[in-house]
Amino acid sequence: MRKILLFALALLPALSFAQGFQVNLGGQKQIGMGHTGTGLAQDGASIYFNPGAVAMLPENSVQAGISPLFFKSSFNPAGTNDVYHTANKVATPFSGYAVWGPKSAPWKIGLGVYTPFGGLTDWGRQWQGKYTIESLDLKAIYFQPTLSIKLADFVSIGGGFVYDIGTVDLQRALPLSDASGNDGQAQLKGHGHGFGWNAGVFFKTESHITIGIDYRSKANTTISSGDAIFKVPASLATSFPQPNTFYASIPLPATTSIGFGFYPTKQWTLALDANWVGWHSYKVLAFDYAQNTPTLQDTYSPRNYRDGYSLRAGAQFKPVDRWAIRAGGGYASTAVRDGYVTPEVPDANRYYFTGGLGYSIARKLDVDLSFEYEHLLSRTQTNIETQLSGTFRSNVYIPGVSLTYHW
Repeated sequence: MRKILLFALALLPALSFAQGFQVNLGGQKQIGMGHTGTGLAQDGASIYFNPGAVAMLPENSVQAGISPLFFKSSFNPAGTNDVYHTANKVATPFSGYAVWGPKSAPWKIGLGVYTPFGGLTDWGRQWQGKYTIESLDLKAIYFQPTLSIKLADFVSIGGGFVYDIGTVDLQRALPLSDASGNDGQAQLKGHGHGFGWNAGVFFKTESHITIGIDYRSKANTTISSGDAIFKVPASLATSFPQPNTFYASIPLPATTSIGFGFYPTKQWTLALDANWVGWHSYKVLAFDYAQNTPTLQDTYSPRNYRDGYSLRAGAQFKPVDRWAIRAGGGYASTAVRDGYVTPEVPDANRYYFTGGLGYSIARKLDVDLSFEYEHLLSRTQTNIETQLSGTFRSNVYIPGVSLTYHW
């Protein structure tokens, strides 16, 4: 039983930011065009996609957007006809940007607040994997002050400091029953912070092609005093001391991107992006509890993630000045190796399709709408630590809206 308890308390999947947690919902125009934006200078979301392009923006602006995320997943345990489904919960990734600079100046400053990582999953308390996870709510919010400088008419550079705030709330059952037969419960919740940076360069060529290169660094998010809350039978209370806290450090990976913009006519904009995500930095997940007992020990769990990549393409058509129609799509590889797939986001290779509309409400005010459908390929796995075995099938639906005031 002791080994089972140590195993159940390892919190192995809870904070493992899989490829699926990299939501990339940086701006509605870019989402509508398949998440392309590294090689374009469209609006303040360039602070996120490529700060090197910010100095090329023709106007100052303030914008804010939200992209409600509906994650739908099912699990079919191996050898059965049972199917478990996640509850209908809505995550709310958001973004906000402000860009300013004198019109005659070769520089602009900006501030971005956005949520590049996050997830919300609820499997309930009656499913087969309840000892692995019942529910998880996590997010990482980035704050990025930015400076961008136009070195010449055809090239600009930019960079920003990143401060991130991460929060997590995980609940799971423990294989310990009280007199009424109810499982024990574990909850780990807390917040932490980390630091990083984002830098890019943007080129305009004589052949009417724009090129962008961007690098967002790794940010180690450290939770130094999270709350470890246990509800267990009274006879085991001394084995799970309360109050208790935990320490953990989780790497949010570096991303390298290159993008291209093509402008065949005044009405059309085409874009291509390629991204490489450095998940190799995520080797292990370790938790250090402030109070240990023979039952509750610190944990050390291998992850051994591999790097992931994505390929994206998108287009924008402006039939008239006030309207824009957008569409795109892409493919992203999983970072999670076989044997390490977990149900908080059952990660797999995925493809997606997007669309969007833009409309100028007034001379200085725009509204942008986007929608994304994302399909994760079904994945049959047996987790090497929890031995949870079966097939995951998942889809994601993401509408979005933003408002931009520009001058």
